[in-house]
Amino acid sequence: MDKLIAIPIFESLASGVRLDIYRLLVKAGPQGLVAGEIGAALAVPPTNLSFHLKALTHAQLLSVVQEGRYQRYRANLVLMQELIAYLTAECCAGHPEQCAGIGLEPICA
Repeated sequence: MDKLIAIPIFESLASGVRLDIYRLLVKAGPQGLVAGEIGAALAVPPTNLSFHLKALTHAQLLSVVQEGRYQRYRANLVLMQELIAYLTAECCAGHPEQCAGIGLEPICA
């Protein structure tokens, strides 16, 4: 990942509603949720929800699959892992042993 890919991801998550949507879908796991379930869980009106889901999908943070008349959304966990790896790629200036105790051991190792 490079900076030009990371920036739109961060921009997309800069909205509180979008961050809530993403976290809800992470919690839902691989089965994801249909748009109506997301809206009901977060009390977001359909028109607002559609706007935010489109932005997250455009940033590739969500995948969407048509299921009849419903759209099922899932969090793109692989992309988030790549983003975290990008952010922590140079942790402790290349000395992963210094990362002990700060929660980055698996990424730095």
